[in-house]
Amino acid sequence: MAETSTTWLTEDAYNRLKAELDHLTGPGRSEIAQRIEEARSEGDLKENGGYHAAREEQGKQEARIVQLTQLLRNAHVGQTPPDDGIVEPGMVVTAVVAGEQEKFLLGSREGARELDIDVFSENSPMGASILGKKAGDSVTYTAPNGATISVEIKDVKPFQG
Repeated sequence: MAETSTTWLTEDAYNRLKAELDHLTGPGRSEIAQRIEEARSEGDLKENGGYHAAREEQGKQEARIVQLTQLLRNAHVGQTPPDDGIVEPGMVVTAVVAGEQEKFLLGSREGARELDIDVFSENSPMGASILGKKAGDSVTYTAPNGATISVEIKDVKPFQG
């Protein structure tokens, strides 16, 4: 089942992802259709590597369109959350995770590709466990490998990027 939760994005990230979607659904679709048609005209489709590669690329492109459409439909765009010290999407969290200090943004990796900071989704096991917490709080969560991991939140500040 697809995730339908809200994703926090900066306005720049939203605009970049929207431009990518617009390209993929417009010129991108036309380009791939043209490449498929050119490869099809080369003859026998069973042994036509160019045709099969273009069809595979078309499948990946359509999957990306679905992903971007879903992400942008459920995006919360704009203002950074208030500086209230509560962990929520759009906040930079400094925490001791399994004994190591880490600093990361809680939000969408998709919207933060160009950032020089680790990004954790609020839907990840760790992200979900720290949502709503504040500096000084400690929690544990179960990692995908079954390990129990402790997290002590040290600082929570709005993202300034």
